This record gives sequence, structure tokens and C-alpha cells, in this order.
Amino acid sequence: MNFQRGRAREEPEINLIPMIDVLLVILIFLMITTTYAKYAQLQINLPQAQGAAGKAAPNTLEVSVDALGHYTINDRSVAFTRIEEFAQAMKEAAGSNAEPVVVITADANSTHQAVVNVMESARQAGFTHITFTTQSAAK
Repeated sequence: MNFQRGRAREEPEINLIPMIDVLLVILIFLMITTTYAKYAQLQINLPQAQGAAGKAAPNTLEVSVDALGHYTINDRSVAFTRIEEFAQAMKEAAGSNAEPVVVITADANSTHQAVVNVMESARQAGFTHITFTTQSAAK
């Protein structure tokens, strides 16, 4: 026997407010716990060396060279044609920094000539402070 003949059956409904609250909490949790890493445009495998990490210099000019001989200055791709032109590109990238520290990040498989080209360009640009990035040896 159906005693509820005249009543309309209520459709179940999903309340979205609690689901949105849970998603926002998850989003905030992910934003707080995520670590952000600095990635260069070039794929570079750094050479290994022993030593302590140096102080980070505020006025740096980062020059990267990959194994194929592609160059970047402060994550901006630059074609290397001549030392004088690359020195001019380094001066433009340095901007108002009169004496930046040139940080050379070269792939372990890049040619010695590519690194010397960057060093010579830095000398012609008038930058005398040069350093290299390496990675610690895996133990």
C-alpha cells in the first residue's frame, strides 16, 4: 500500500559549499608546502667540486653555457657570434651595475673554448669579478 500517493518525491541535492571549502583548504595547504626551485632555460649538468658555498652577491650577471654551445645571459638566450658583441650584450644585461659579479654556469660537457669566450667577453666588458657554479659530489 502506497500511502504517499499525492506527495511529490524530493530529489536529493548536493550541497557544493562544503566541497568548495575543502578544495580551498587543500589549495592553501599546497601553496604553503610547495617549494619553488630556480630552473634555467638550458639543461646544464654542473661539474663537481669540493668546497663551501659562497655568499650570494646582490649584483650578479648569470651567464649559462650548455653542452651544445648555447648561451644565455640572465635567462635570456643570446647568440654568440663574436666576443665584442657578446661583451656588449653583457653590458646591456648588467644595466646600471658598474661592477657585477659574473657567474658562469657551464655544463660539464661544454667546451673549454665556450667558457673562455665568456671570460674574455667579461674582460672586454670591464667586469673583473668572475665565479663559477658547481655541484657537490654525490657521496
